[in-house]
Amino acid sequence: MNKHICQVILALALGFPWLGHAEFVVEVTKGQTEAIPIAVVPFASAELSAASFDVAQLVSDDLARSGRFKTMDRKDMIEQPHSGANIGFDDWRRLNNDYIVVGTMQPDATDHFNITYELYNVLTKQRLLGFQIGSNRPGLRSAAHQIADAVFEKILGIRGAFSTRIAYISVLGHLPNRNYQLIVADADGENPRVVMQSREPLMSPSWSPDGQSLAYVSFEDRLPTIYVQMLKSGERRRISAHAGVNQAPAFSPDGRKLALVLSTRDGNLDVYVMDLASQQLTRITDDPGIDTEPQWAKDGQSLYFTSDRAGGPQIYKIGIKPGDKPRRLTFQGSYNARPRVSADESQLAFVTQEEGAYRIATMDLRGRGDVQVLTKGHFDVSPSFAPNGAVLIYASRDRGRGVLALVSADGRVQQRLVSSEGELQEPAWAPF
Repeated sequence: MNKHICQVILALALGFPWLGHAEFVVEVTKGQTEAIPIAVVPFASAELSAASFDVAQLVSDDLARSGRFKTMDRKDMIEQPHSGANIGFDDWRRLNNDYIVVGTMQPDATDHFNITYELYNVLTKQRLLGFQIGSNRPGLRSAAHQIADAVFEKILGIRGAFSTRIAYISVLGHLPNRNYQLIVADADGENPRVVMQSREPLMSPSWSPDGQSLAYVSFEDRLPTIYVQMLKSGERRRISAHAGVNQAPAFSPDGRKLALVLSTRDGNLDVYVMDLASQQLTRITDDPGIDTEPQWAKDGQSLYFTSDRAGGPQIYKIGIKPGDKPRRLTFQGSYNARPRVSADESQLAFVTQEEGAYRIATMDLRGRGDVQVLTKGHFDVSPSFAPNGAVLIYASRDRGRGVLALVSADGRVQQRLVSSEGELQEPAWAPF
């Protein structure tokens, strides 16, 4: 096996460490200089609801963490209006706000609340949004994310992804007493839920297109085995346990097939497609080189993958019909691997090697194929696009620990998602 691919696979399998109920800190390490100034005023609420959850604060936090908005500190607010009729627009304009969000949160039944919110353009005094959301107490966090999504989309024209989820692997402890966990959490790292845990490595989580299942690789039987697990029921199905390597599962856009990597008798790795209903396998690549890390194209008729057939890891694309030939996509540099495409397939993200470090790069798939390196870490790997294509999440190292990090698709906004305990790896962003 190619030395560089071996190093990355080994690092992904062993190099990062349970999250448990660990707390997360989201740090905006680089934001847009032209971030949009916005005020999210505390929502008016009865005493009961006020003690429940600060919806407006989470809306403000979501927008600020995106790096695209500069949210106003509450201590600088000279008044706290709760409807458009009470907004003194001239005052808010003098405070350098372009937009303002106001609202109320009132209980209408036991453990149930009505949240009303409005978004105004301070400069034009125009009401841009006005909606009401009903929620029980456990759903208040989700309601806040939905409001942030709506505000984000109305102002920027890009669908918000604050109410989506991520999956990742967390590891606690040291060999030989490590505990591996597959976690699903909100996009901001909150509400973590353990989907699977094992004392043997878990790898390569991949979302089904409906967001109801995860495929992943487990070494619980000391051999790599691919499972698909339903998130609500916890039911799981063993998909592939062939002799040798079973790795890198990826659902097709219609959810009916799974791309995966299997080894031949001589140990060589190739890409296959499995029909999940019949378990029938179709071999896609057949080359003496190592072919791995498949990712589906939007049309479900072709795959991106990594291969060292030209001497070093590069990214190729191949149709899944018999006789289709692969086409090489990356030529810049000696190492390009782990392809991931945005939902609209306008961009390809991958890991590239620059100045001896592994970093996240993107390629424009609709233009001239321009490549942009987005990160500057030493070990930035496992990129995954948010479903809106505006942000990527990836695994990195921070002061010797495995963390998750985010970078906007243009590279101008960067964040770190740091857990208070354990180490994190292999993030995968869920679909809408």
